Amino acid sequence: MIVARIIALLIGYGFGLFQTGYLYGKSKGIDIRKQGSGNAGTTNSLRVLGWKAGIITFAGDLLKAVFAVLLVKLIFHGTYGADTKVLELYAGFGTVLGHNFPCYLQFRGGKGIACTTGVILAVCPPAVICCAVGFLIIVGITRYVSVGSIFLVSAYLVQAIIFGQLGWLKISGASRIEFYILSACFTGMAIWRHRANIVRLMNGTENKFGTKKGDK
Repeated sequence: MIVARIIALLIGYGFGLFQTGYLYGKSKGIDIRKQGSGNAGTTNSLRVLGWKAGIITFAGDLLKAVFAVLLVKLIFHGTYGADTKVLELYAGFGTVLGHNFPCYLQFRGGKGIACTTGVILAVCPPAVICCAVGFLIIVGITRYVSVGSIFLVSAYLVQAIIFGQLGWLKISGASRIEFYILSACFTGMAIWRHRANIVRLMNGTENKFGTKKGDK
């Protein structure tokens, strides 16, 4: 299954290279990485280019993760059965890597939250409601997208473990542990990508949603 894991990661990385925010910005004559926070993700697209750009960027980044996961499921389900869910998660992680570190853009991409949401939707649908509702409530109250994003990935990890232990994932013991570890990698990656935001939160200088400038 080692080769299958590598293939799943590469498939995901390929999908992740579709930089929705960057490509939308270029269609408008703007390099999103040189505007606002310099991030190629949803929030910076929204702040720099408006709501339409934000919605399109979010949808594109979410869907590329969903498509990567579904493709890997289509390819490997007949061979690995329920354990294919681990390979689906590898595809999702590859998509986040491709989004965050696109090789053709000097490895300067986004922070992977929309992609991660797509992975959750495709691999562990029951976790989406808590993650999404919690994100919206936290951002609505604090106006800090970074705090909502960190909650989202943390809530996913907790739910993945709970659902796995309850047997809802329907995968074998060894694969289940691997699923947990890989889920933790999503959380760790997101927190690491938000390290500058965390410092600003601690210093009281983090930009709130709705301001002109930000770093998401």
